[in-house]
Amino acid sequence: MTYTDYLNGDKIILTVATTGGVHGKDANPNLPEQPEEIAEHVAACEELGAAICHVHGRDEHGENDAGRLQAVNDAIRDRCDDIIIQNTTGGQSEFDSRVQGIRTDPSPEMASLDMGPFNRGKHIITEHNRHNIERLAREMREKGIKPELEVFNNGHLNEVYRLIDTGLLEEPYYINLIFGSGTFSIPSPENVMNLVSNLPENSEFNLLATGRHQLPLTTMAPILGGHVRVGMEDNLYLRQGELAESNAQLVERSAAIVDRLDRDLATPDEAREILGMS
Repeated sequence: MTYTDYLNGDKIILTVATTGGVHGKDANPNLPEQPEEIAEHVAACEELGAAICHVHGRDEHGENDAGRLQAVNDAIRDRCDDIIIQNTTGGQSEFDSRVQGIRTDPSPEMASLDMGPFNRGKHIITEHNRHNIERLAREMREKGIKPELEVFNNGHLNEVYRLIDTGLLEEPYYINLIFGSGTFSIPSPENVMNLVSNLPENSEFNLLATGRHQLPLTTMAPILGGHVRVGMEDNLYLRQGELAESNAQLVERSAAIVDRLDRDLATPDEAREILGMS
């Protein structure tokens, strides 16, 4: 979780977030929406070194639909070798929709867990209170699902400490630092450094940044001892004015950067070991 980890050559976990629940094919026609499309993208990313796939479901019209997570999980397991499935419990959804992400059969090995509400754009606001966060964390612990703690802003890091105090989390804590617009953390190198310096002991961190901030800020993460998330949920472009052709294109670029930094990507089994997953 520090520069020392980089110097020691610790391996990097690369997560791909293929789809998301906001923009669709209207924003980039290459974005996968249906289960087979998503699974095809995930399989290509696994070949390039992604150890985790962060998963959302869409209905037949491309609208966000947690009820489709089962179909997406099944398709990924059919197409992939060993990639870790991380279902969402986030988004603009009510609790009954969020909890579907940890009630697939079988349960996912991981799931995201938002540390609070956020605003994103004029019409996107989430409702998420401490009671629901604890209910999700408790069910994840009972089912042996590793939570990825979603920190959308500095205040959410306070909520990580609070949740640790409840005893509902097991070490190492896996914290996803998120940078972008709206009420996300302001995307800058200084803010990355600040959040990393305030992480709890015995934690691993992952970093994602939206849009044009994806490339520079995720490049910082390995140097600071962290892990990387890329994909079309967070960024639809390869570079300014050029839409990404696939999630694999974004993963391949990040894998090359990790290699240039003289680091290795973790396999799914190595990621399980790093994160204390049985």
